[in-house]
Amino acid sequence: MNANETAIAHTGSDERADYLEALGKQRHFLRFTTRDLTDEQVGERTTKSELCLGGLVKHVTSVERSWAAFIVEGAAAMPDFTAMTEADFAKRADDFRMLPGETLAGVLDAYEKAAAQTDELVASLPDLGVAHALPKAPWFDGDATWSARRVLMHIIAETAQHAGHADIIRESLDGSKSMG
Repeated sequence: MNANETAIAHTGSDERADYLEALGKQRHFLRFTTRDLTDEQVGERTTKSELCLGGLVKHVTSVERSWAAFIVEGAAAMPDFTAMTEADFAKRADDFRMLPGETLAGVLDAYEKAAAQTDELVASLPDLGVAHALPKAPWFDGDATWSARRVLMHIIAETAQHAGHADIIRESLDGSKSMG
């Protein structure tokens, strides 16, 4: 390898490490909001929102799984959101709440498994520039494509946003904070 190839390879490795470090930090903040809580507490709504801590972890798990599948399979891995029915959206809303029989341990375990799969994908993907057309959805421009790199930025942003939501819910629940 010449010096330029080495620099490019090194940059690629650093880029992947940067994505994984940023995502890992946001995952930690999200998980941390559930510390020392019961199954019942992580299912409580503490604001007018439908959100609860367990539901947020479930949602981020689902988001991470579906976007990781998108990196590999493209839009076929995701639903056509423009064709979803009210029943489909109602079922999808179950990702945001703790259902009977679900436990915090189970939700966190599923999240840990999804995270490990995403991390392995990022480490093994030959090219972060691989891109696919986005699935049909009212919130995407018609012909837009996202690279694996762009998807990773989206997963990080989504996780960070929901970690913030979780922090507000936790503080409303018992005054505990993730930071500060």
